[in-house]
Parts: sequence; structure tokens; C-alpha cells
Amino acid sequence: MQQTVTARTAVDDLVDCTATAISAFMRGDMDRYFSLITHSNDFTLMAPFGGEPTRGYQAAPERIAELKRYFQGGEATIEVVETYATADMVVLVMIERQHGEVGGLPDQNWSLRVTQIYRRRGSGWELVHRHADPLVRNIGLNTAAAVARGELRDN
Repeated sequence: MQQTVTARTAVDDLVDCTATAISAFMRGDMDRYFSLITHSNDFTLMAPFGGEPTRGYQAAPERIAELKRYFQGGEATIEVVETYATADMVVLVMIERQHGEVGGLPDQNWSLRVTQIYRRRGSGWELVHRHADPLVRNIGLNTAAAVARGELRDN
């Protein structure tokens, strides 16, 4: 029984930390974000804009400055859909309800469906994988097919 309480506490703590971090990210407060989230050296990202997954994470000052400029004035909350936990791994399945100015576009809804996987490292947790997509609203079969064929893309 004690293990269940400990695992539940770890999940609750990660949910709280993730919610705070995502909100900071959407505001462009990358210093706060990186103080809360540690990315593993083998981190993988399947970004919401599609394309090839990226591996590794660069928290170099130039990259952080770029992210600060790219994300501005946003707010975010998370809606937890499901969690899965073992002693050394936690999976958060959630919807990030968020808005903000992204990439110079005016403030708009940027809600995402997200899966994040954390791995225990020492006494803390590191983010090892993030998969996000903007398909919070149903786009239907024909639109999904057009996206899959590459017919709907940003030029």
C-alpha cells in the first residue's frame, strides 16, 4: 500500500510540475521552464508541426533565447487524460489547453494532445519523450487523409 501512495504522489508532483512548466513555456519564460523540466540526453520529440522526430535536446543559451522570442504572452493549463506509473517511469497523457503568440502569429488557441514520458534519474525525473499534435478537435477522415498525403502543408 505504501508503494501505491508513493507512486501516486510522484505522479501528482509531476503533473503539477508539468502544468507549471507548460504555462511558463507558453509565456516565453524559458528560464522557469528549464528550472522545472530536465530533458534526458536521449530525449525524443515528435513536434506538433509534424516532420521527423528529433533526438537530443539543446538547452544552449542561443536556443533558449530563440524560444523566448518564439513563444510570447501565453497561458496554459493541462487536462490529464490518463497516467501510467512504475517505480522508474511515468507517462502523462494530457491535453494542453493553451493560447499565446507563437512564431510571430497573433494570440490564438494552441491546444495540443500530448504524451510525455518521464524516467527516474536519481531522486528526480527527466523528460525522455514528448509527442504533441494539434488534433484536439476532430478533423475528419478526408482532412486526415489529405494531411497524410502531404496535400495540406505550410508552404
